[in-house]
Amino acid sequence: MENTTSNATDREIFISRTINAPVALVWEVWTKPEHIANWWGPNGFTNTITLMDVQPGGEWHLVMHGPDGTDYKNKSMFKEIVLHKKIVFDHFFPNFTATIEFEEQGDKTHLTWHMLFESREQFIAVVKAHKADEGLKQNVEKLVLYLQGLK
Repeated sequence: MENTTSNATDREIFISRTINAPVALVWEVWTKPEHIANWWGPNGFTNTITLMDVQPGGEWHLVMHGPDGTDYKNKSMFKEIVLHKKIVFDHFFPNFTATIEFEEQGDKTHLTWHMLFESREQFIAVVKAHKADEGLKQNVEKLVLYLQGLK
């Protein structure tokens, strides 16, 4: 079951989904670079992760390689890490804060992913230029497919 809300008059994107995988496994594929490199980003993208220090104040550096050959450098800093519960990071250029929450539901995980942009204008620009709302949906679907392959 998926619930997606994107409101162009505001400055946030939100998605939630119940995933058929235990929370410990979902957490692992979210926090280990050897896993996240395999599913991160919209369809057609690949990733190179040079740093992923999953702790408050730790940095995350990755390059997303677009299907057209364009490289997109990404830099984030982790703000809050609660084992098997929550990941919060600030992403820079464009600036937004991402909050990912993991809720154990037996052998399943309810995932919520919230992106809050600095301004309404920045949100609109990112959604229009990069289709961030659709990209987030694709990102979650790629996560689900990756997890299915691990079972």
